Amino acid sequence: MLTFKSFIERYIDLPEKDWKQISACFEKRIIEKDEILLREGRICRHLYFVESGLLRYFFFKDGNDITKFFTIAPYCFTSQVSFNKEKPATENIQALEKSIIYQASLKQVNDLLELKSWTIFVRKLTQQVQFYTEEILQEIQTETAETRYLKMLKNNPQLLQRIPLKHLASYLGIAPQSLSRIRKKITAKKKT
Repeated sequence: MLTFKSFIERYIDLPEKDWKQISACFEKRIIEKDEILLREGRICRHLYFVESGLLRYFFFKDGNDITKFFTIAPYCFTSQVSFNKEKPATENIQALEKSIIYQASLKQVNDLLELKSWTIFVRKLTQQVQFYTEEILQEIQTETAETRYLKMLKNNPQLLQRIPLKHLASYLGIAPQSLSRIRKKITAKKKT
């Protein structure tokens, strides 16, 4: 399990005095499995770091629950627009597993911008999130659900064991039955 401090240190050199100031702003919380951390229509009041666990972003369209993406520990997350602009969220955030998170308010996060180390960390993390978002959008537009599933299977097979089939199918943009067929096809290919 990677601590928040170690996570930040992946991006920057972190002076101990800065870490003390950062850690003082973040409050630890335990989120139970299936607990909703943020509901659509409410304002996201925190930036979070997930130390352990798995979270799902989703929204409702025509009465259907649509998964946007997953956040896997260790990582920082929030509802970007809602948090930064203090506007109602267009998504929900749910814990798919019991999760340990740390949270800080917008004021606390903004106050930390006085620290050069925090400013550099936020800039690098934001850039990484933008690259990842562009990659997901391109995959959705250019790759089949099967190709995307195979990529997930190759890059993070243990994650697929942790995500319920219905949420994974929704993320891939297909029905659970279609995902079952894809999985059977892949299993059959492995046997031959």
